[in-house]
Amino acid sequence: MRVRLTLVYCGLFAVCGAILVAITYGLLATNLPESADSNLTLPAGFASSCERASADPEGADPALLQKCKTAYQEGLVNGANRQREATLQRLLWYSLSTLAAVTLLAAVAGWIVAGRVLRPVHRITEAARNASEENLAARLALTGPRDELRELADTFDDMLDRLQAAFDSQRRFIANAGHELRTPLTVMRTAVDVVLAKPEPTSAELIGMGHDVQAAVHQAQALIDALLTLARTDRGRFGQEAVDLATVTEDAIDARLPGGGPARLHTALAPAVTSGDPTLLERLAANLVDNAVRYNVADGDVWVSTSAANAHVVLTVENTGPVVTAEAARTLFEPFRRLHERTGDDGFGLGLAIVASIAAAHGGIAAAGVRPGGGLTVTVTLPARVATPS
Repeated sequence: MRVRLTLVYCGLFAVCGAILVAITYGLLATNLPESADSNLTLPAGFASSCERASADPEGADPALLQKCKTAYQEGLVNGANRQREATLQRLLWYSLSTLAAVTLLAAVAGWIVAGRVLRPVHRITEAARNASEENLAARLALTGPRDELRELADTFDDMLDRLQAAFDSQRRFIANAGHELRTPLTVMRTAVDVVLAKPEPTSAELIGMGHDVQAAVHQAQALIDALLTLARTDRGRFGQEAVDLATVTEDAIDARLPGGGPARLHTALAPAVTSGDPTLLERLAANLVDNAVRYNVADGDVWVSTSAANAHVVLTVENTGPVVTAEAARTLFEPFRRLHERTGDDGFGLGLAIVASIAAAHGGIAAAGVRPGGGLTVTVTLPARVATPS
């Protein structure tokens, strides 16, 4: 690339210089007068005869004087033409020599300038070569004018930021998933070890052990189902069909709270049609309702509403509950993120993470806000389904 840039610089400079030389040569040749060369031939001794006639013009032959005058004029014309040719030849020679020398200097300068211009590219290449899963902290942080190379370097730094965030999130997800799966396995192993440590365990103890193992298996299965749902929505592979958020939300409420639940439920379900997977969208609504009921105060309230406006549909779930800071609310959509006031034996910290993942997979966004008196307001905004002409 450096050689090609240098050749381009040199080629452009040489072409422009040649054009300048041609223009200068043409202008000078046009402004220098040129006359037809004389074909007059003079006999030997004519010059001396003209000198004598010029010294004594009164006694000289008039025809000889006229002929001498004519020869003099034609000699001036011939001399001017030769001077013009010599001037143009010297101009062309000096111009071409100077152009060759300056082109050589331009090649050296172009090589140096090309190296300086490509220096950020070398830094980007080196950073890309050194980048790996274990080394994503280095940044180019180019300074100077905001040109194409600066924009490329900034884009590369942004890419490294996203990669580092993705790898960090993946590491946290794997570590948290391993920690969460270890809990039911530990419960099962403890229950089995305690019973097997006894010489003759009773049937009641064996049945109790079976119940403990069964509960731990159900807990592990629920966690695995949540992880699979999260992975499925992250890939974004699902069908697209018309789904009314009001309908799937009502189904989720009926399935999770058949008797109304421990909280007072207030619903305002207006039609809100979007495009997506009905199973996933019902899971989104169910997670929001579950969280609103589970992390509530005694005799609390839950408000669930759907609406459609401005080419978007909105699902809002609000509940009473303990006071949550705005900083803590922004982190609730991260996998396995729990608040001290929002922990429970039946929760994994994946509910809102799945909600955010499903919303993003459907082209929407999930946001959480705090209520002044305590509790949360979670809003999911999705694109409304565009009606196709029949």
